[in-house]
Amino acid sequence: MGELDGLVAVITGGGSGIGAAAAQAFVAAGARVGILDVHPGEYAAPASLPLTADITDGASVEAAMRTAAETFGGIDILVNNAGISSVGTVEDNDDAEWLRVLDVNVVGFVRATRAALPYLRRSAHAAIVNTSSIAAGAGLPKRALYSASKGAVHSLTLALAADLVGEGIRVNCVAPGTADTPWVARLLARTEDPAGEKARLEARQPMGRLVSADEVAAAMLYLASPRNGATTGISLAVDGGMHGLRLPR
Repeated sequence: MGELDGLVAVITGGGSGIGAAAAQAFVAAGARVGILDVHPGEYAAPASLPLTADITDGASVEAAMRTAAETFGGIDILVNNAGISSVGTVEDNDDAEWLRVLDVNVVGFVRATRAALPYLRRSAHAAIVNTSSIAAGAGLPKRALYSASKGAVHSLTLALAADLVGEGIRVNCVAPGTADTPWVARLLARTEDPAGEKARLEARQPMGRLVSADEVAAAMLYLASPRNGATTGISLAVDGGMHGLRLPR
């Protein structure tokens, strides 16, 4: 018996990186999974269903949620994972870029949650897992906009947990450190010294390496599982010790 046997999950940003790892982990745990992404990729039915949708478009998200629910008979778990990065100080990004990133990283989570709630309310094991970041609680250089968006995700998680606990819907977030994903690889490729920059990112985390997508997915599975039904309103760090450890240099 898998932890998620008989349950249905929808994962936004499930086409690559952490989202794809979460989809694989949830299917392995017995869930049927809707992969909601602009480029959802190809997944083998009947355990998973690619759903093309853009979280900046409410109608697109609602249609994808409806398709997942009709195909699988409901939705029990929502993983809000779709997001984009931003590099720079508060002066480096103009208003348009701030609005673009916040629209995806914060309002996108709101759109997906709003669209999923009617189905989650019918579930006996409803859970929402949001992807936050270590940047929500640690001041990182040249991450002003990204950090602001993930700080909002952290606060949104707590507010949703308070609003929905009485309805039996658990809400938590996972806060990864820098993860070894295609997204991070693309960011490194834009730097003048990709190898050196990767080494600096690895050294920044006390374990001395990047977090793997599978490790973040395992934390998402923990937060989504009915076995952990008393867990709500928390942020689970998967960051190689970056949040809590202060090692001598």
